[in-house]
Amino acid sequence: MTVPLPAAAENPALPQFVIREPSGFYRSLNPATKLSLAAVEIVAAFVISGWFGPGLVIAVVLVTAASSRTLRSLVVIGLAALPLVVSIMVVNLFLLPGAVDPIARIGPLAPTWSGFWFGLLTTARLLAFSSALALAYLTTPVDDLLADMSRRGLGRRGVFVVGAAVQMVPRTIERVGEIMDAQRARGMDTEGRIWRRARGVVPLAAPLVFGALAEVEERTMALESRAFTAPGRQTLLRVPPDRSVDRALRWLALLGVAAIAALRLTGRMG
Repeated sequence: MTVPLPAAAENPALPQFVIREPSGFYRSLNPATKLSLAAVEIVAAFVISGWFGPGLVIAVVLVTAASSRTLRSLVVIGLAALPLVVSIMVVNLFLLPGAVDPIARIGPLAPTWSGFWFGLLTTARLLAFSSALALAYLTTPVDDLLADMSRRGLGRRGVFVVGAAVQMVPRTIERVGEIMDAQRARGMDTEGRIWRRARGVVPLAAPLVFGALAEVEERTMALESRAFTAPGRQTLLRVPPDRSVDRALRWLALLGVAAIAALRLTGRMG
């Protein structure tokens, strides 16, 4: 059950999450549609052989991110994966099984061209995978995602698990910032050389862990006070629109996944 909402201009006192109107075509899509598009992009990146699949996906994601004004955030997320990219390149460069085309000899180690190109391809597929999901995440408010899942029949416990998982990392980062600000106000030096930062890990970690445990208890009490375990369906105050264009895009995504899988299985895609 949903409650129709009056126009935002007539209700200036309504909270932002109720009257929010997304700007741009991709942002205005239903959360299920964005996840469907991300799914077909991931399948294309991993199933289409060679560089075409991941290259096409990365190009599409970058163009979409630029049009939805999330390109900078997407680049930041990509930079966060840099340690994983380095490890992939190093492992494949030196330890790829069956590679017999060394680039050079470094003592007992011999980096190979096969490992280098395979590592780059694996990195491209990883970036395509992560960027497709990150774009959907950056352009979809969490409450819209959870409301859409509730409307589609996902149980309250399932919605809670998804919401807690999606919000865990942003909430942890926010809490770390709050703790660092509080510790600085008390005179702790959390900047400077590495050994100073290492010395401040324990004073930061302890409040983070205990705060997370306290937040679990507070969230449990809040859920119980809102009749989390009550029988019957929830009354949803606001759900994202599900237009005909959304349904058409989801069908196209499903057909795209089926077509890619069929071409791959029949050997017409290499």
